[in-house]
Amino acid sequence: MENTSYKVAAVQAAPVFLNLNASIDKAIKLIEEAASHGAKLVTFGECWLPGYPWWIWLDAPAMGMQYVQPYFENAMELGSEQHMRLCEVARRNNIYVGMGFSERDGGSLYIAQLVIDDEGETVSARRKLKPTHVERTVFGNGDGSDLVVHDTSIGKLGALACWEHLQPLSKYAMYSQNEQVHFAAWPGFSLYEGKAFALGYEVNTAASRIYAVEGSCYVVAPTPLITQEIHDMLCDTDLKKVFLPLGGGHARIYGPDGSELAEPIPHDQEGILYADIDLGAIAVAKAAADPAGHYARPDVTQLLFNPNPQRPVVLREEYNAGKDAKAEEILSEEITE
Repeated sequence: MENTSYKVAAVQAAPVFLNLNASIDKAIKLIEEAASHGAKLVTFGECWLPGYPWWIWLDAPAMGMQYVQPYFENAMELGSEQHMRLCEVARRNNIYVGMGFSERDGGSLYIAQLVIDDEGETVSARRKLKPTHVERTVFGNGDGSDLVVHDTSIGKLGALACWEHLQPLSKYAMYSQNEQVHFAAWPGFSLYEGKAFALGYEVNTAASRIYAVEGSCYVVAPTPLITQEIHDMLCDTDLKKVFLPLGGGHARIYGPDGSELAEPIPHDQEGILYADIDLGAIAVAKAAADPAGHYARPDVTQLLFNPNPQRPVVLREEYNAGKDAKAEEILSEEITE
């Protein structure tokens, strides 16, 4: 770790909905803006590329089929030209980028988060372990290899998406890795406004804040918002207009004591939140409560965590190699005993 005090940024802005290349263009401008203000890390919300699939909450699945092909075609592949453009702007501006995106891999899509370092190298590309509710009609699952905290030049950096922040065991797996800076990607909070409190900004910004306190870490929580353009595209009935009102941007940045470090932007306006952070302050928070350290009771409760990738196809050579390695491990234990 080289930097212990620096500025972080949370973007509150909409993508160019269902247009990957135009959204990349907009992202580049926002990254450059954050860098010009001295930020060392800039983050974007859940599925920012090419936009969160709001239609899944607004109508029957059959009505949403009209969006399947354009959404698939505008999802981003790792290693693609668009991915490389993000790497280049990060390198050119000497800034870390945390990007929420819909990942296309083969014939499937995943809710994903990309982290690129200030030299333009990809640190990680992780997937949401379990899409929430109707998200499962669009996206596949991640696995334990997606619960990773990475050592970087700006500290131990991790990421979760949306309601993963309501999953106690997943959070605990992250806390156990001594995360210092957390990228919390959210999709925005105007959906079912006044009708489903659990989906609103009060609950979900609170989830980000609690994560900061529980994990004794900084939380950078960007959100998109519903613009008039997105609203006009998706809301073709009065009921849909009620279900998905304008705005819903509630980006936040929290310190390891739960304090709010940046003045919020009005929920219906685009902008970037900034905050100066000092990783040294984490030691003070951890002195009071280190959830997977001195404040834990492993004699009472423990987490069973499988961090290995789970793939649907394993080559015979890999399978046999795994069996051989396991056999050697068992033999070694028997010899030792």
